[in-house]
Amino acid sequence: MATKQANFRFLLIGIIFLIWSCSGDKSLNDHKNLDLTPSGLSGSELAKIHCGGCHALVAPELLSKSSWKEDVLPYMGFRLGIHSENPAPDSIFGLAMGDTILKKAGIPETPVIASEDWNKIVDYFITNAPDTILPPTRHTPIAVGLKHFVYKRTLYSLQPPNTSMVKILPENRGIVFGDGKRNIKKLTFLTPELRMDYDLTFGKVPIHYYEKSDTVYLTTIGESIYPDDTPGGVLQKLFKQERDQGYNTTDLLIPDLQRPVFMAYGDLNNDGTEDIVSCEFGNLTGKLVWFNNLGGNKYSKHVLRDQPGVVTAIIKDLDQDGHRDIIALAAQGDEGVFFYKNNGDNSFTESRLLTFSPLFGSQYIELADFNNDGFEDIIYSCGDNADKTPILKSFHGVYIFLNDGNLRFSQAYFYQLNGAYKAIPRDFDLDGDLDIAAISFFPDYYSYPEEGFVYLENRGGFEFTDYTFRESINGRWMVMDAADMDTDGDIDIVLGSNVSFKTKNDTTGLSARWAAIGPSVIVLENTIR
Repeated sequence: MATKQANFRFLLIGIIFLIWSCSGDKSLNDHKNLDLTPSGLSGSELAKIHCGGCHALVAPELLSKSSWKEDVLPYMGFRLGIHSENPAPDSIFGLAMGDTILKKAGIPETPVIASEDWNKIVDYFITNAPDTILPPTRHTPIAVGLKHFVYKRTLYSLQPPNTSMVKILPENRGIVFGDGKRNIKKLTFLTPELRMDYDLTFGKVPIHYYEKSDTVYLTTIGESIYPDDTPGGVLQKLFKQERDQGYNTTDLLIPDLQRPVFMAYGDLNNDGTEDIVSCEFGNLTGKLVWFNNLGGNKYSKHVLRDQPGVVTAIIKDLDQDGHRDIIALAAQGDEGVFFYKNNGDNSFTESRLLTFSPLFGSQYIELADFNNDGFEDIIYSCGDNADKTPILKSFHGVYIFLNDGNLRFSQAYFYQLNGAYKAIPRDFDLDGDLDIAAISFFPDYYSYPEEGFVYLENRGGFEFTDYTFRESINGRWMVMDAADMDTDGDIDIVLGSNVSFKTKNDTTGLSARWAAIGPSVIVLENTIR
């Protein structure tokens, strides 16, 4: 049964992908089945309604004509019920799984826009788009050499590395990392000397690790890390065994999570127990959920946002009213930072703090006070390029948004970094201000492969100097953690490489190198102390 379900899921995804991208040689204007009444509006006005109604409106100038015609507009047509020249095939709508997912996602079976209006939208974007988009150019190179970090490669790796998570263990206990190969999924524990200690095997990919006392809360995303709408993720407890240092899976806490990519833990109702916020990214559907801890491994489920794409959540009293709030970053179309005000009665009120274009590819946020005014600012990373527009973008990178004390945020800093995936702010050099460690999963490997890791040293006044290390091209860094690994008082950095996402037409040779001899995990040991 599991095999049949998996085969059907891949078939469904394949059919949907075909619909998104099958414009072929046919004109996007050729939709004779659209016999609805035209609105009389212009293409620009229609774009604001039908595009801007779901997410921030994208200006035609941000993508090339070919990107609009071959990638974005076919996908938009799909969202408007325009399935090639005919209504959606029975192989998608009408089958239980496809019907449920697509209808929940609001995908119509038949067109919801008149042919004339659709033609105007297509013409508006293609006419106003440039023929080509030039990739961003670095005016000054990234300096190679980290003054107070030493590169260390672990003495154990999995080939090819498909690292799905990495975590520095407290109290000088080493590192744990997850790996999500097709046939076997592992959670591997490394000693402080970076040797293999032991590993645990799972049927699903480890994606998030949270440790409290002698208990580990492990979240698995599903059978793979790729977009999926099936509820295949779980949260389970791992308890230490009595006779050795290993763990033994004992309790399944929360099943049927819809592709969870991040979990946050904290007491949201001041009852002395830790509640859980689950970022269930999904794909076409998904949600942000908080689980109220009822004790005895029981939780009650409360949906905060019934939309796909939430990638990060933070539990913190952002408005300083004595109740811990939830701050969440959403991608997948309607991108932005959302604030869930804790009302103190197990209810939350949503408001939007920041809005981003769907081309940004939002990936990660943290809160940190960059200007020492007592208010938490937002550091934001964007650069996911595994989508319909896999081109280098000048607006991908690391942003800092300052909080004015009334939860109004304004941009104070931007560092352009192709394919930025995560940025961690810490005082790495112990000089009293916040530096930034950043990784990129989609750097410009042809012109600037060193972009895979960048260290931004804070010079004051929102001026940062960028550095990297010579071995930064040894892996494709998808995950990162920063903590005091060796308990010497400074912050170390650990990077994890994942080569499961294929780089098409790679002429650099890096992809083959990563797969054959690339490390699963590397350490940048801070030597300032």
